[in-house]
Amino acid sequence: MGAAPTSPIREPLVQGHKTYHQITEDLCSPTERAPGKAWTLAFIVALMAATWGIVSIIITIWVGIGTWRLNRTIGWGWDITNFVWWIGIGHAGTLISAILLLFRQKWRTGVNRAAEAMTIFAVICAALFPAIHVGRIWVVFFFFPYPNTRGPVWPNFNSPLLWDVFAISTYFTVSLLFWYTGLVPDFATVRDRAKGFRKKMYTFLSFGWTGSAKHWQRHESLSLVLAGLATPLVLSVHTIVSFDFATSVIPGWHTTIFPPYFVAGAIFSGFAMVQTLMVITRKVLNLQNYITIGHIESMNKVILVTGTIVGVAYLTELFIAWYSGYVYEQFAFFNRALGPYWWSYFGMMTCNVLSPQLFWSKKIRRNVTMTFFMSIFVNIGMWFERFVIIATTLARDYLPSSWSFYVPSIVEIGIYVGTIGIFFVFYLVFVRVAPVVAIAEIKHILKSSGDQYVITNGQTTLHQIEQGGTALQVAGHGDSHGNAHH
Repeated sequence: MGAAPTSPIREPLVQGHKTYHQITEDLCSPTERAPGKAWTLAFIVALMAATWGIVSIIITIWVGIGTWRLNRTIGWGWDITNFVWWIGIGHAGTLISAILLLFRQKWRTGVNRAAEAMTIFAVICAALFPAIHVGRIWVVFFFFPYPNTRGPVWPNFNSPLLWDVFAISTYFTVSLLFWYTGLVPDFATVRDRAKGFRKKMYTFLSFGWTGSAKHWQRHESLSLVLAGLATPLVLSVHTIVSFDFATSVIPGWHTTIFPPYFVAGAIFSGFAMVQTLMVITRKVLNLQNYITIGHIESMNKVILVTGTIVGVAYLTELFIAWYSGYVYEQFAFFNRALGPYWWSYFGMMTCNVLSPQLFWSKKIRRNVTMTFFMSIFVNIGMWFERFVIIATTLARDYLPSSWSFYVPSIVEIGIYVGTIGIFFVFYLVFVRVAPVVAIAEIKHILKSSGDQYVITNGQTTLHQIEQGGTALQVAGHGDSHGNAHH
């Protein structure tokens, strides 16, 4: 008789037969050794892009919004397009942190730290645009409702633009707390290995963490509370951003499908950006044992689902425009597909709807090179989506005499490229300062998801026993990779 059949098991999330000490060494070492050539080159390029962006922002403030090619018809151009794009990119961090934590999804541990950091940096980039697009940045404090002496000049609480201020500030605060809470135990690990100024810096950053049972209990409690607070934010923030458009009366914008469609699109683009970063990070920092093909496949499944939801939303919009019988709504969608910006509409459809369908193939889902290029395609497509919603809708008004065409100026392009540079400057510094994969969380799942503890045909491939406080790897017949007998 053959061996008894066993049920398929989940793929290991930690590979390479790692001990606890090896995990600490692998994940702390990028913060301790001198930066490599790849990091240095990437940092110089990001810094150059950021410098171009800062110069463009200074020109905008000094000269005025006239440096942008906005006109009387198209009052929102690349500024709001980029704002919505960056907010969307920030969405995956909160989803991975909060919702996947509440659902106890172990595969989040490899990617949650970088995704949360990405959220913080993306929201910082997004917040730049509302500040500068008002024109007179020195009166930007008019956004905030506070007791003042300006008489009747008071924020309009019926305006979604004010709701944006509350949504983004709340989102940023909760995301920052969540990110930092997870970092504290790892900062303490780095602190215990550091010397001199680095030790003082990490002592300050780790808030006196000692790893006592009480500290862990409070850490777990706070993580759950923040996860509970952040979960509604995943839905609310991009819903409120969608209200910027949906509460207007402009054909093509005034539609109830916007909130769920924007949320799905935000998660879609956010996961794509996490994939872009993680594929590069795992290669450059040699983290293939911690950010595995299993992690990449799980994230590609989320991209496939959210991409399909976005595709359904696009088709629903077209159907409702036709079914409504409202000629202006029909024209808005006809103009998107066949008007002067037709290329952006078909770019959006190709990148967002057609390309993710390749992920139905397991072979493609698990192909790192394909994943990398697909993740970039998706974010190009999501940028096109925001541009299509904003520019093409405004370009064709009710009056043909006011029809216009919008092309960005070099200053607008500079600001956009600059925010990408700022984002990568922050991310590259983060990779040098903090462990890019959560050490404590990887250790937490090691005994349930490490490849040496996986059960095959009723036997464990490797036992790990505690003896004298030291983890020893013991295997049958003296072979560290052989099968141990029960």
